[in-house]
Amino acid sequence: MVEQEMEIIQGVISAVVYQNYDNGYAVLRLNVGGGQGVTVVGTIPLPAVGERMMVTGKWSNHSSYGRQFEAEFLERLMPQTSMEIMSYLSSRIIKGIGPRMAARIVEHFGDETLAVMEREPLRLAEVSGISREKAKTIGEEFRLRVGMRQLMEFFTLHHLPAELAVRTYKLYGESTVELLYDDPYLLMDDGLDAPFGAVDRFAIELGVAGDDPRRVEAGILFELRYNLTAGHSFLPEDKLIAATAQLLSIEPEAAKQGVERLMEGERLVRDTLANITVDYLPQLHEAEVYCTARLLEFAGQRFQEPRGLEKMLRTAEKESGLEYSEQQREAIRQASSNGVLLVTGGPGTGKTTILNGILSLFGQMQLRCVLAAPTGRAAKRLTEVTGEEASTIHRLLEASIEPETGRMIFCRDENAPLKADAVIVDEMSMVDVQLLHSLLQAIPQGRRVILVGDPDQLPPVGPGFPFGDMLRAGTLPTVRLTEIFRQAQESLIVMNAHRVNHGEMPELRKVDSDFFFMRRQSEDAVRQTIRDLCSTRLPKNMGIPSDQIQVLTPTRKGGVGTWSLNGLLQEALNPKSPEKKERQSGEFSFREGDRVMQIRNNYDIMWKKTDGSAVGTGIFNGDVGTITCIDPNMETVTVVFDDREADYDFTQLGELEPAYAMTVHKSQGSEYRAVILAAWNGSPYLLSRSVLYTAITRARELLIIVGREETVAAMTENARKNRRYSGLKLRLQGKA
Repeated sequence: MVEQEMEIIQGVISAVVYQNYDNGYAVLRLNVGGGQGVTVVGTIPLPAVGERMMVTGKWSNHSSYGRQFEAEFLERLMPQTSMEIMSYLSSRIIKGIGPRMAARIVEHFGDETLAVMEREPLRLAEVSGISREKAKTIGEEFRLRVGMRQLMEFFTLHHLPAELAVRTYKLYGESTVELLYDDPYLLMDDGLDAPFGAVDRFAIELGVAGDDPRRVEAGILFELRYNLTAGHSFLPEDKLIAATAQLLSIEPEAAKQGVERLMEGERLVRDTLANITVDYLPQLHEAEVYCTARLLEFAGQRFQEPRGLEKMLRTAEKESGLEYSEQQREAIRQASSNGVLLVTGGPGTGKTTILNGILSLFGQMQLRCVLAAPTGRAAKRLTEVTGEEASTIHRLLEASIEPETGRMIFCRDENAPLKADAVIVDEMSMVDVQLLHSLLQAIPQGRRVILVGDPDQLPPVGPGFPFGDMLRAGTLPTVRLTEIFRQAQESLIVMNAHRVNHGEMPELRKVDSDFFFMRRQSEDAVRQTIRDLCSTRLPKNMGIPSDQIQVLTPTRKGGVGTWSLNGLLQEALNPKSPEKKERQSGEFSFREGDRVMQIRNNYDIMWKKTDGSAVGTGIFNGDVGTITCIDPNMETVTVVFDDREADYDFTQLGELEPAYAMTVHKSQGSEYRAVILAAWNGSPYLLSRSVLYTAITRARELLIIVGREETVAAMTENARKNRRYSGLKLRLQGKA
């Protein structure tokens, strides 16, 4: 077979049929003259109608779409004639310019329009309807668009992720390419999240030697950062050196020298824990040391019990309509006199009752309290059970993004502390050591800190396990709730959660309670049962609307993973319709009416209250909402999160995932009226006791497990907890 020769075609983009903002892939119609149009496909980041391009590639015949030109290389030229510029700007390639505005601008500046926008943007104010401020904004948007597009082309040429270009350009601007030629490992800086393998290949392409100090140091820092995702705050030095040597195929001595250089440059901290030499990223070491000092400081301060404490307790009982157990009374008493108090217990043990009792007591003592939780849904739930306003920890600390670096900062810290006499945090098992560090920085001396959680749930996504470490250290005032109250004992959800936590098989055979098991012996049967439960059986037979049902699964991949189930459930609950607009992002097509989840903290995104009463910034990891509008012209997707509405650019859709089904990890801190858990085959790392326990405790009224009894048994027996390298426990015990 004779290999087809490369050809070169040239023309003007007449239509953008499809583009993927994540990887730069696009399908275009190119007008090559003489009224002839050609379909061009390939990696062509951010194309726009009106652009000229010279494309090198090969012809192919697609089974569905016919003859098309596959781009291998391309040279892009900005539109040249007034008509081309008019088409380019009318495509809304630049925010703030639509067809009418484009016509006025081009009429005024003609062929010089784009040169004016790039070099003299304030002259745009000469056009009717454009203020100086808007002219400045348009100029900035145009330069950003052009710069990012050129950088995306550079990245795709070197097989670097196209979406990485946006983050890199915001950090380094127009000098990005020059800086990367000097040190390609700049892409490994915090906040860029670049894959090490791709960056390393890029560096080797540029001639960086295998034992180059820049490469060795980048490899060491990558190992430490990568292990943060496994929950490790540090690594033993011998393991770090061995892992780096294996990663880079270098001698251990070269890795050891790299560790020494990073130490000298203060980019790595060496410490000793239990007579073992360990290495930290500086911010993680600072977080552990600081948290230790502040927690012990709070533990060392005692407050005098208020006069009439017993009377206050009776008042709190009366307000709740409950009679406290002695364990609950003791917990509330301790809150009145301790600087810090840990409250822990499983479902049905009265944590919520104690929270409300403490709030009543502090109210009677005229103490100003703030309530917080790690996620938006956990904060909403805390508000519901206490009747007091609660916020996420990030919102409490007024998180934002530093414009110069793109890094997260908190406005509340030692210099601008929280204005509160007491800080109460629920769902502490989800809080990692860095977030705890930021929280403790914002709490002044002489205040009370109440930390509530269940350490048997899944640990934080981030590094460390502070709540578990605090409890195991045994050096902080703690109340452990063990009594399951009578009303809770009537719930099979509660009782099965405790059975699982003790390593006992949950009761699966009862059919008259709030916990059901539906045995299915094939993957397809599990999928279809879940679909039927969500779409018809629970809404029709039990009066539970589909939007109050949450499907959980331990895994993302496979037929009963989130990727597959979300497609199945979207088809059942929000099918295609000519009246619903869609937008493809990655492998999923977002549709108006879809339930979606934010998958990373975004401190910049603007939101407004749906009633128009307030505006603000910040949508956080785990927030769940509904797509209400997709605007192809403005290239935005509008999502409503409870009472907040936010607009996403199409370029930001990678921050959203469908949420008809989610992993058990993502559900932590939330509570749902009904939960359906898929129990099927999977990795032992995911099919664990803590995953099953966490899933069960997410259900408020109804839990249904669909799948294999053998899988439930395996999860119950699998008490494996991945060991996390964390020094907080030893530091609290004075053993560091």
